[in-house]
Amino acid sequence: MTALQHIDQMTEQATRNANDGEVRVHADHAMTKHLGHWTTARRFRVRARRGAAVLDLRSPRIADGDASADIEVAVDIDHGVLKLLLPVDATVDQWGIQWSGRGRVKDGEAPKTPGGRRVRIAGRVDGGELRVHRGGMAILSAMFSRAYLNDLKRAHRDGIGPTVDDPTRGN
Repeated sequence: MTALQHIDQMTEQATRNANDGEVRVHADHAMTKHLGHWTTARRFRVRARRGAAVLDLRSPRIADGDASADIEVAVDIDHGVLKLLLPVDATVDQWGIQWSGRGRVKDGEAPKTPGGRRVRIAGRVDGGELRVHRGGMAILSAMFSRAYLNDLKRAHRDGIGPTVDDPTRGN
């Protein structure tokens, strides 16, 4: 078993074990991507140390909830990157992030009016950054992945449409 296969197996197992509770995502000197309909959880704990993690939170299977049930992302990033793929109308609350060293949240397409899904990010970022992609950028981010190619093959074989690029598509 190669190191890449081992990492994929560990992330799949962590996702399966925590689909209803808190999902833990770990990227240590590696790239970890969770795309499409991969979970129904509303709480995530992301640890990235000199690595990158991509979380797709666009799936309609993740319930929107009310103000007390926001999607919560707890981060511990050390010189790493967390990329969130969000719906166009989602708002990001980054008040709970403790920064040390350089770093920032890149959210160029933030909605002007509050509404839609709300994502609260809290935790520690040391020399890292958080990127928020919405709309077309989120679709492109998902399309440039091996998971998308595998999804296209599955969709073609089963005669249905792919879901990794746009989880809101009716499948």
